[in-house]
Amino acid sequence: MTVTQPDNVRVFRSLHTPHEPLALANAWDVASARVIEAAGTSAIATTSAGLAWSLGCPDGDVLTRERALEVIGRVVGAVAVPVTADIEGGYGKDAAGVAETVAGVLAAGAAGVNIEDGGRPPAELATRVAAARQVADRAGTDLFLNARIDTYLLGLGVPETRLKETLSRAHMYVDAGADGIFVPGITDTATIAALATEISVPLNVMAGPGAPTVAELGALGVARVSLGSGVAQAAYAAARRSAEVLFGTGGYDSLAEGMAFPEINALFPELH
Repeated sequence: MTVTQPDNVRVFRSLHTPHEPLALANAWDVASARVIEAAGTSAIATTSAGLAWSLGCPDGDVLTRERALEVIGRVVGAVAVPVTADIEGGYGKDAAGVAETVAGVLAAGAAGVNIEDGGRPPAELATRVAAARQVADRAGTDLFLNARIDTYLLGLGVPETRLKETLSRAHMYVDAGADGIFVPGITDTATIAALATEISVPLNVMAGPGAPTVAELGALGVARVSLGSGVAQAAYAAARRSAEVLFGTGGYDSLAEGMAFPEINALFPELH
């Protein structure tokens, strides 16, 4: 049976539940997406940082829309589960540019997108979110639009008012059409619980070493847990470690934990 983009959107939306949060190990190319899918994921999320690095670009709105959309399309075509695409600030200079990017994401068959505010004024991201929502509505799709708030990740403002500012942005983005709110950079359980309580749409947080487990985050009200660029960083750390051992001691033990060649090769029988 062929799985359509509307089917994937419906499935993807249904996965956002606090009692059993959607856990996403972010991919950056077809190979990483297939490996993650084979591990048993319910959906694939791309990492814009990992995707940019794999194409020789730094993270931070440097990668071109065309190159990003090409990879997103290849990932969507390579997996059977829904894909949500991280599009940084929208790969556009203004709302019209973001609308063009989202149209491309829809054409690629993705079920969701992430758009981040970064250092932009909140009102600017709200305008971008609204433009993205309008494109999806005109296309007749219920694309899951996740708005990322970088107050904690980038340490914006003073700590004493950061929660209030984050909630203010969240409400603004939801009013503009966001279906979910992503707040990376927090591990404090009281703050996470406050965000989950005060935000009316599914809350997404980014996890890593030292963060509460997926189950613990779900108990706090979190509906989605992402690893962000962490998987890509770990993969590149493994490459560096193998090179350092080879060039240092001349040994190869760092390769012992690698996936077996036949196992990886078997992930691509029908891809061209």
